[in-house]
Amino acid sequence: MNEVKEALRNIEQNYKLFLQQQFTFIGALQHTRENAHDLIRPVASISQVQSYMDHYCNNSTDRRILNMFLNICNDLSRLCQKLEAVHSGNNVTNGILERCKLLLSHSNDLSTIRAKYPHDVVNHLSCNEAKNHYGGVVSLIPIVLDCMKEWVTHTEKLPQRTLRNVSGGSAVSEKRAPQDAPARAATSQTPPALHLGAQTSASNKDNIAVQGSKRVWKKLNDTGNDSEKLKGPWKPPGRHA
Repeated sequence: MNEVKEALRNIEQNYKLFLQQQFTFIGALQHTRENAHDLIRPVASISQVQSYMDHYCNNSTDRRILNMFLNICNDLSRLCQKLEAVHSGNNVTNGILERCKLLLSHSNDLSTIRAKYPHDVVNHLSCNEAKNHYGGVVSLIPIVLDCMKEWVTHTEKLPQRTLRNVSGGSAVSEKRAPQDAPARAATSQTPPALHLGAQTSASNKDNIAVQGSKRVWKKLNDTGNDSEKLKGPWKPPGRHA
């Protein structure tokens, strides 16, 4: 992704240089259109600009600026291919890429597209030029650049990035688990169990003593020994009020 961002920044820098020469670009289109006797139809495709430069360009200045426009369009097309290789994307990002590829197709009709605010490329044209001749061709590069920035923004928010973060969090938890083990062990010591065992043992001894006393009491009653003066109900030893 960093490679994509770097390539996009480089194209933006080249476009800024081109944008400073927009009047030169429009002049070159006007000259070549005159040479081609093609003053009626708008400049509506990349292939049309290519044809003007290849066949109807008579000076180096016009050739240079037309070639600069075509090079930026080619760089954007290559970046589209790189974007597809970076990430398979989803419906949103794939739709953005498809639009970029359509706009950059050499035969695509650009006559109806217009770059909106904050871009002011159309505002630098006269009403006639903007409406009938150059409004679409000057809008192409800024619109595609905006689409590619949108692609980057959406791609960085895709679930896969979130899943990687979640996975990283799980890994941290697993690393902490062994360190937390002694603390957990300390809280689950065995003395309470031993204490419970001691209470159970003492209770068993009391039961044994009580059972023994019952047997002695029963035996004395059975023998009818008056000298023992056994009267009243039997009570456990050591429990008299």
